[in-house]
Amino acid sequence: MNKHLNLQLFADAGTLVNTSVNYANAYDASSKTEFSGSNTLSPTLKTFYDTELLENARCKMVFSQFGKKQYLPKGRGKTVEWRKWNTFPRATKLQEGVIPTGQKFGMTYKQASIDQYGAYAAISDRLELRAYDDVILGATEEMGASASETMEYLIRDALLTGTNVLYCDNIADDGSKVGTPTSRATMRVITNGTAYYKAVCERERAGGTTASASDGWAKLTPDMVNKAVTKLKKDKVPTAAGNKYVAIIHPSVSYDLRSSKDWVEAHKYAATTELFNGEIGELHGCRFIENPDAPVLGGEGYKNKSNGVTYATYFLGKDAFGIIDPEGGGLEMIIKPKEEIGGPLNQFSTVGYKLETNGATLLYPERVLRVMSVSSYSATDAAN
Repeated sequence: MNKHLNLQLFADAGTLVNTSVNYANAYDASSKTEFSGSNTLSPTLKTFYDTELLENARCKMVFSQFGKKQYLPKGRGKTVEWRKWNTFPRATKLQEGVIPTGQKFGMTYKQASIDQYGAYAAISDRLELRAYDDVILGATEEMGASASETMEYLIRDALLTGTNVLYCDNIADDGSKVGTPTSRATMRVITNGTAYYKAVCERERAGGTTASASDGWAKLTPDMVNKAVTKLKKDKVPTAAGNKYVAIIHPSVSYDLRSSKDWVEAHKYAATTELFNGEIGELHGCRFIENPDAPVLGGEGYKNKSNGVTYATYFLGKDAFGIIDPEGGGLEMIIKPKEEIGGPLNQFSTVGYKLETNGATLLYPERVLRVMSVSSYSATDAAN
C-alpha cells in the first residue's frame, strides 16, 4: 500500500492533513482521523478506507479470478440466479414430406444467496497514542488479507463438493506405474526419498502390513497433467483462458512439476500474455496458478499410516462456478471511535469489516476436475 498517497484529496472541508506522513487528521496535525459531530468517520475518508480494504483483499485472491460473477445491485435482495440454456442433440436426416419431431428448448437455473461474514479488533487508547491513522491503515491491510482468505476458503471448499475426481498413479522410484488408486485411502503418501520411504515400509511391516519399496507414491506428474487435460477435452469442457485450461495448485505439488523438461515458466510468455494473480507456468495446455490455500487434506486412514497428507489440484474450465458480486464489492470497513464504543472510560476503539458473499456455486460440475496427489517435497504440511 502506498503510504505516500495524498490523503488531502480524500479529506472533507475542515480536515487538515499531516503532510509529513500523509495521514488525515482533524483539527490539527497532531490529532487523529476526523470524525463528524456524531463521532463517526467522515464519509469521504470512509470511502477511502473501504476502497483500500477492497484493494488489499483483491490483490491476494486466486480462486475468485475464475468465477462467473453475477452482479447484485443494492436494494435487490440477497439472491441471484444463473441461467444456462439446455443443449440440442444432433440433427436427424429429414425425409421429404415428413415433419420431424421437434425438440424442447428451455433453460436450467442455479440460485445462490449471499451471507455475511465479519471480524473486528479492539484498539486500546494507549495504542491510539502512537498514530491513529497508522493503526487504521495497518488494520486495513491485515483485514483485507483476512477478507481475501475467508473468500478463498469458501470458494475452494465449495469446489471440494464436486465429484469429478482423478487420483494420481502410484509411481515407483524407477518411474514405473505400480498402481492406480481409486480413493485417497489407496494413495501412497511417501516423501523425502528412498531412505524415508524404506523407514515407513519397515514401520508398516511391524504393524503386519506388506508394504514394499516397489509400492511407489502418488505424486502429480506431467503425465497426470496430460490425463487431466485430456479428460476435460473429452468432456467438451471449454477452456478458461484463451485456448488453455487453468489449474490451481499448492506449492508443495507444483514442486514436482517445475523440473519437467516441458514446463514453461510464466515469465517466458508474460510479454505476450496477461498473467493471473499467482501464475507460475504452463504445461500441456494448462496454465498453473500457485496458491498455498489449495486444499491439504489430513492423513488419517491412508495406507502408509505415516501422518502423510494429500493435496487437491483444481483443473478448471470456463465459468465452472459462480460468484455473487454485490454492488460496492461486498466489503465494508467499520470504524467505531472510543467515544462511541469504548465503555465508561473511553478505553478502546474498534476497527472491523463485513463481507457479503455466497462463496461459490457450482454451475458446471464437469468443468471442475479435482486431481488428488501427494508431494515429494513434503508429507507433513499441515492440513488446512
